[in-house]
Amino acid sequence: MKLREILWLAVSCGSVAVRACAGHGEVQEWSQEELDELERKWGMEWGFSGISTFAHLPHVKCLTNPTEDFDIAIIGAPFDTAVSYRPGARFGPRAIRAASARQTSFRGFNARAGINPYQNWAKILDCGDIPVVPTDNALAVEQMSTAFAELGSRAAVTPSLSPSGKPRLITLGGDHSLALPALRALHAVYGQKLRVLHFDAHLDTWHPGKYPSYWSSAQTQFTHGSMFWLAGQEGLLSNASAAPSVHAGLRTRLSGGDFGDYEDDDAQNWVRVAADEMDDLGTKGVVARIMDVLGTEDPVYLSVDIDVLDPAFAPGTGTPEPGGWTTRELIRVLRGIEGLNLVGADIVEVAPAYQNNGEETALAGAQVVFEILSSMVKRGMVEMGKTAVVEKKKGSVKDEL
Repeated sequence: MKLREILWLAVSCGSVAVRACAGHGEVQEWSQEELDELERKWGMEWGFSGISTFAHLPHVKCLTNPTEDFDIAIIGAPFDTAVSYRPGARFGPRAIRAASARQTSFRGFNARAGINPYQNWAKILDCGDIPVVPTDNALAVEQMSTAFAELGSRAAVTPSLSPSGKPRLITLGGDHSLALPALRALHAVYGQKLRVLHFDAHLDTWHPGKYPSYWSSAQTQFTHGSMFWLAGQEGLLSNASAAPSVHAGLRTRLSGGDFGDYEDDDAQNWVRVAADEMDDLGTKGVVARIMDVLGTEDPVYLSVDIDVLDPAFAPGTGTPEPGGWTTRELIRVLRGIEGLNLVGADIVEVAPAYQNNGEETALAGAQVVFEILSSMVKRGMVEMGKTAVVEKKKGSVKDEL
């Protein structure tokens, strides 16, 4: 079959698939019913089969397909050259996707949320990775900022359920510095200052000068511990005293011999919830503190550093700190904050080279994404005026909080 004949068939047949029979010049036409039957016959994937996309979601290279729209996109940012301790988080997106393999649309019902985020109103895609260069941090920041702005400014498939009619992005990191380009993009897309809910062992509001060195350059300002300081300096975050941002899970050591780091953090309009407060308040109390500060109306960016977990549960990370939360505690807190108006999120600092053979760190990261997706989809259902929660079977499921 000549090329012009193939092109003619592709144009003329429209939605009907065609197949050229090798050596015979014959063409078989496939009806939509037949294609649907093939999908039913061969389309299902087990958790261990298929190409490694997040939760077996459809994969589209969204950055090279400018007409591809979505409600929620999973996007990888494999970048880790702004770390101050152990590198390796560039392999985080790949590890989190692999660890999400047991999440499937046919067995994706979230019992606490009463929904299956993969079989609901939202069109969710795995948009692949931003091709971030590992050799030039200034260029890497430009790439990430441009990519987040491009994806975040598209029209959502269901625009009435997204602020400003825009989709939501969930980023797989990568080190934590990617939060700065993400916030730049969101600030531009929504045209307003944002608030942040930041789960982490560390403050990440450090002035770059807190990393002492005789040598300095413009790029030494940009690290995975200074990105929120930079965001504040650029006017990306709310500075209203009645609208602060929140750290949760903190247990970091401080600089020098006093509480100067906390004082700097206070001046940047942050509220702190220490990891130890879990012992006194429990998950209910931690959730209440977060929700009392952030409310349900203002746009919030959720940033989850996997090192908020104790190294016993997440050893595969760049800056591990003993004394953190358990995976179960983090999940229960995430379940409790589903009322937030999330406009974007990330899960960062998963460095699989340091985890054990059981993938515990990447598994925790994949579960974080599942909980965030569930909350985003559930809030959308509430805004649609639909019943978001399937009634729990009495005696089988206890209240999560």
